[in-house]
Amino acid sequence: MSVTLDIQQPQPLDLVGSEILIAGNAVAFEGSLTVRVSEGHDEFESFIQVGSLGLRQFQGSIEIPETNSFRLNRLFVTLADDTGNENGPSVVIPVLFGPRILPGYSGWQPYTVRSGDTLTKIARDQYGNTDFQPIFEANQHILSDPNLIFPGQVLRIPRSDI
Repeated sequence: MSVTLDIQQPQPLDLVGSEILIAGNAVAFEGSLTVRVSEGHDEFESFIQVGSLGLRQFQGSIEIPETNSFRLNRLFVTLADDTGNENGPSVVIPVLFGPRILPGYSGWQPYTVRSGDTLTKIARDQYGNTDFQPIFEANQHILSDPNLIFPGQVLRIPRSDI
């Protein structure tokens, strides 16, 4: 049976936490997808049940242990139907790993840039210090230079429980 993978979550460069939620539509051999999360140095693996007789909605998650040894904040989530063929179809989605961007990461909130804002000013208002790096790293999908932000841009501000 051929595989169809329509992954709706996560989207490329989504900001994710230690539990990465995965959802979409799929049909796979024996009804199971392998989920791998890696960044080139370490890898975690799990399985998600999906339809085997027809395209069906599915949802699942993979938990990344706090003791992970990820060195980079960009991870790759790979979903593959390799239960019947180790070279089966797969989908690779790059995501940004919040716990590597901000210790104690618990989620993010949107912030609309206003006239006169800088990343340093936003960091001071949001974190009480001038370390804008977590904001810059969480928004690498839209920012390439920390000195270039524009009114109206919506930035993701990482939040921490610490």
